[in-house]
Amino acid sequence: MTFFEDLRVAREGVLSLGFWALQVYRLGHLRYRFTTPLVRYPLGALHLILAKFAEMFCGVTIGVSAKIGKRMVIEHSGAIVVHGCAVIGDDCIIRQGVTIGNRYLNDPLGAPVIGHRVNIGAGAKILGRVQIGDDAEIGANAVVIQDVPPGAAAVGVPARILLK
Repeated sequence: MTFFEDLRVAREGVLSLGFWALQVYRLGHLRYRFTTPLVRYPLGALHLILAKFAEMFCGVTIGVSAKIGKRMVIEHSGAIVVHGCAVIGDDCIIRQGVTIGNRYLNDPLGAPVIGHRVNIGAGAKILGRVQIGDDAEIGANAVVIQDVPPGAAAVGVPARILLK
């Protein structure tokens, strides 16, 4: 069950604000499994209310239609934004101040695809239709606007790719 997997990797356990913000996202995303309005609409309304609380109290905004894998860790929540069209793989770590979103106003659905086991440093911005490969490292305050190959590191503004 994803709830318990997320809880197991949350370093602060049930006290982790990032964990609860992620669970609010998962509750909202759950509504896509149902086609009947009798279930889907109440879940959507509940999610809308809880998502606003997650924004205010946890400082985390996750678009409900984003696709997030298992065991994601949100460390030091605050000022984290994940675009609704973003895809994030399993076992990723996101730190405070991270933005995963679109780059251009004329491409509002252009969001990053992030692989498995990606470590995203504090303040990093991953923008546009970029692919971040498995096991990549995104440095603190990096601004990533190009693809990052698997196992590589991206550092700087704009990010330079360092192969390991």
